[in-house]
Amino acid sequence: MSEIDIELENKEIVKRYKALLRSCNSDITREDKGLIRKAFNLAVIAHQDVRRKSGEPYIFHPIAVAQIVAKDIGLGATSIACALLHDVVEDTDYTLDDMEKMFNPKIRQIIDGLTKISGLAEQDISIQAENFRKMLLTLSDDIRVILIKLADRLHNMQTLDSMARHKQQKIGSETLYIYAPLAHRLGLYSIKTELEDLGLKYTEPEIYRDIVQQLNETKKARVQYIQRFTKPIKERLKSNGLKCSIKGRPKSIFSICKKIKSQGVSFDEVYDKFAVRIIIESEIGNEKSDCWKVYSLITDNYRPNPDRLRDWISTPKANGYESLHTTVMGPIGKWVEVQIRTKRMDEVAEKGYAAHWKYKQKGVTKEGNLEEWVNQIRELLENPETNAVDFLEEFKLNLFSKEIFVFTPNGDLRTLPKGASVLDFAFDIHSQLGATCLGCKVNGRLVPLSHKLISGDQVEVITSKNQKPKKAWLNFVISAKAKNKIKSSLKDAKKAIAEEGKEILERKLKHLKLSFSDSVINELCSYFKYKNSLDLFFDVGSGVLTNSMLKEFVVNKNSWYQYLKSKIYRKTNKQKEQKEEVKYDTLVFGPTEEKLDFTYSKCCTPIPGDSVFGFTTIREGIKIHRHDCPNAVRLQSNFAYRILKAKWIDSNNKESIALLNIKGIDRVGLVNEVTQILSTNLKVNIQSINISSLDGIFDGLITVVIEDKQSLDSVIKTLKKAEGITSVKRKFKSR
Repeated sequence: MSEIDIELENKEIVKRYKALLRSCNSDITREDKGLIRKAFNLAVIAHQDVRRKSGEPYIFHPIAVAQIVAKDIGLGATSIACALLHDVVEDTDYTLDDMEKMFNPKIRQIIDGLTKISGLAEQDISIQAENFRKMLLTLSDDIRVILIKLADRLHNMQTLDSMARHKQQKIGSETLYIYAPLAHRLGLYSIKTELEDLGLKYTEPEIYRDIVQQLNETKKARVQYIQRFTKPIKERLKSNGLKCSIKGRPKSIFSICKKIKSQGVSFDEVYDKFAVRIIIESEIGNEKSDCWKVYSLITDNYRPNPDRLRDWISTPKANGYESLHTTVMGPIGKWVEVQIRTKRMDEVAEKGYAAHWKYKQKGVTKEGNLEEWVNQIRELLENPETNAVDFLEEFKLNLFSKEIFVFTPNGDLRTLPKGASVLDFAFDIHSQLGATCLGCKVNGRLVPLSHKLISGDQVEVITSKNQKPKKAWLNFVISAKAKNKIKSSLKDAKKAIAEEGKEILERKLKHLKLSFSDSVINELCSYFKYKNSLDLFFDVGSGVLTNSMLKEFVVNKNSWYQYLKSKIYRKTNKQKEQKEEVKYDTLVFGPTEEKLDFTYSKCCTPIPGDSVFGFTTIREGIKIHRHDCPNAVRLQSNFAYRILKAKWIDSNNKESIALLNIKGIDRVGLVNEVTQILSTNLKVNIQSINISSLDGIFDGLITVVIEDKQSLDSVIKTLKKAEGITSVKRKFKSR
């Protein structure tokens, strides 16, 4: 091991600290610099002699987090100081009281919030979900906690190479599942994009490397094309007195990957791999008209695609994002996305909440959707009884959802997630309005509560005092607020019925000469297969559990244990028999390469040779998933403690099912040729084939029985060579 040059490291620490100060905004005061210096000095002392996994001094990490907080998010001195100190209380002997004495109560509060949520990556899903909930609770105190946490996560992702592969997989999945959507919702687009790209790098490294390589190979041609495309635009804007800067940027690696997967196309078939951003200098009062003027001048040169116009200037996104997007046909028949915005809009787009707040303080940006969203989260968190895991799932659904814009009868604009029902609208207006909603009128026409809204709808809610939330409502609401309120109301109603049921059961047991004790209640729960006593009491109160059923329990009380034992024995033997039928000895688990019983998951239908992992379920043992399974990110993020490393050691003489999606230009005899290739040439058994044709284009699904991934790759490669076939992709089953 080479000797560490302490003097050289100290010079590097000072260099990085000076770079941090240069990243601070221009209106930083001498007092602010003093606060940052004091925090830096303490962090250096607290973390001295401590090193990261990579071997570098630990102090590099808090400096880097502070740099992101200052430069990329644009926060002030207090946040920068907290970023420098964010690990001090958790990792050293310094306490929160020390923070308050040495600095101030606000810094103590923020560091306390950061320390509380440091366990977000804990093993237990309930702990993880609860800690995420704690993080969101800091919205009530100070949103800077979440912004600093995002900066911390970004730097951890940037330096993840030194971690073990399974840790990379888990942290990358968690980042894609929670942190990237959260950055998106807070308007931090540059951070969101980098988190997504890095998340992909560590969850699907082969796909990531492939896209990066192809982007690098096409970089020169892309730069030349952007210069050719922007040259006439620059001249037109200049001649019309508009000052601007024009940037060409490639589409993010993650979004290219997403498009390849969702559309079933190759890298070359992704037509909008880059975008041109035009940032204009404009007075606040002229921003909207200037952006539309730029749009007019661009479309004088290049023909726009009318279906690809997005106006987020008239109606900004919920996170405050404002921009005008259009896609135009550029030279040599290539589509180019053009984003038009002002300097202020660009800063809000890149720095999100911090810039939004800055301009709001100056009276430039009105209080709008971002504050509404923060208030909604606070409202969601008010109910302490909500299951933390359910909360995490529902919150996640609303993080990245696309938006629609609908109107109240008075013409007020409301933003809802795409796919929202009229009942979501009612709960969005007010919880009580949603709870008593009897029906709705959309554009003057009466519609059912399950009716899905589209942008531009005007909605009137009809209520009744006698109406109460119903369980069926959960089937068609999608907003976290509506789901949370309905579940809370149903739970309250269930508790009230259960209380009555408890009293009824006590009287009935007394009549049957049984004591109302914990042991008897447990026996009843086991006998009637209830998860807990609340469900038991509820069914008694609802009349589901009748007198005759209770009498049957008393009659069988002494013999039912033996009955249950024999039933469990039979069930276990049956499971063993089933497992023996599907048991393979080609897959081994964990560092000791142990052979265990498992079954294949139906969501991604793995085959021998696939890159897979094991997931330990509660009732069905180990399930095998592919690493690129649609559910992989969610499972690895939320249930990392249940993930088992899996490895193929032998894949001979095993048959598996694979579903192939083939597309191309239709012609006579195509189906016969495909079956000939598979059955005769490749000796592959076809389980089913379904091909449909429309206007000369065919789209089909073929289920084949193959031995391993190598065999499948050979099938795909051979089919692609057939005349007329343009695409052959392995397809997932729908979730």
